[in-house]
Amino acid sequence: MSEDLRASLHAPIDPDLTLPQTVAGSVTLIIPTFNEAGNIVELLRRLGDALPDPEHLPCAVLFVDDSTDDTPAVIEKAAADHAFPVSVLHREVVEGGLGGAVVEGVKRADTDWIVVMDADLQHPPHLVPELVGEGMRSGADLVVASRYISGGSRAGLAGSYRIAVSRGATWLTKGLFPRALRGISDPMSGFFAMRRSVVTAEALRPLGYKILLELAVRCRPAKVAEVPFVFQDRYCGQSKSTAREGMRFLAHLASLRSATPLARLIGFGLIGLSGFVPNLAALWLLTRAGMHYLPAEILANQAGILWNFVLIETLLFRDRRRHRHWADRIGRFALLANADLLLRIPLIAVFVAQLGMDVLPATALALVTTFVLRFAATEALVYLPRPSRGTGRHTRS
Repeated sequence: MSEDLRASLHAPIDPDLTLPQTVAGSVTLIIPTFNEAGNIVELLRRLGDALPDPEHLPCAVLFVDDSTDDTPAVIEKAAADHAFPVSVLHREVVEGGLGGAVVEGVKRADTDWIVVMDADLQHPPHLVPELVGEGMRSGADLVVASRYISGGSRAGLAGSYRIAVSRGATWLTKGLFPRALRGISDPMSGFFAMRRSVVTAEALRPLGYKILLELAVRCRPAKVAEVPFVFQDRYCGQSKSTAREGMRFLAHLASLRSATPLARLIGFGLIGLSGFVPNLAALWLLTRAGMHYLPAEILANQAGILWNFVLIETLLFRDRRRHRHWADRIGRFALLANADLLLRIPLIAVFVAQLGMDVLPATALALVTTFVLRFAATEALVYLPRPSRGTGRHTRS
């Protein structure tokens, strides 16, 4: 590795620059950090012991940092003590959580391989060469360090609760994405190697810390391999796993699962069905309070609409919310939902009078018709970008 390359990688990274390309077989080790100052020196020491001579495995370490403590300063100070180049990119604007940090690193890497690992030493550094070596030997595009194959262990997970959550999340993701996760026994692993050529950073829209799931589902590597690893105890600091991260994980699953139009249509229908619960609850409360049932029906319908809007925003169109202001979105959504009621009655009349259908099948057909129309209108009028006047180009509001 040239001295110019080594010097450029030791320097703090300009956000507008990319990592320089290295020789064949080169590796960028991406380590996302959030207040990990106490782990940095030991992590780099163990990497120094684990990484082979740079001539055999040229490796650059890139920390993508979202810390509020002195982690970036600790990294820069420790970097000078190691033969391999070490850089730190501190993000002033944090987007996408840990997964977003990894994507930032991917955009700057121009090496043959990318290895992703945590900074807390629960991922053993000595496995970095083994992950890349397995990929080279087997021709795999993705090599996952797995706790769930022979020789692996989740010993470092603290307590039965975290073990149960981890195992449950694994079953859930494999059940939702059986084809994309075929051959991956541990989709919750945050320790893996991937060929840079199969990663399309622009296609990645991570939410939270399960970046492997995002990469596997959106990039679809052709061949996957695994190596066992024993999940270690955290060296220093506290776990970043919280209930909030758990909710972000569920939202991420929903976003990935609803990536196709058919999946969004099904999700739209299921959310619509769930809206009957707040609708009926509001109707019961309003009529119990003495309101006439007709205005109560209208107000209760708005409760169902609000419920549906919140779920659709969170689960189906989370990544499209930036195109319009929230008040604009909810206004359009409510207008479409209420128009559905006005359209349904004339449709039923047409089906009965013109097609000679009985009332029940005519009502069912009208429900299906207006549902499909409302889904298409919601996508087109609420969540698609608005075209600029006179240019036809899309803008963001």
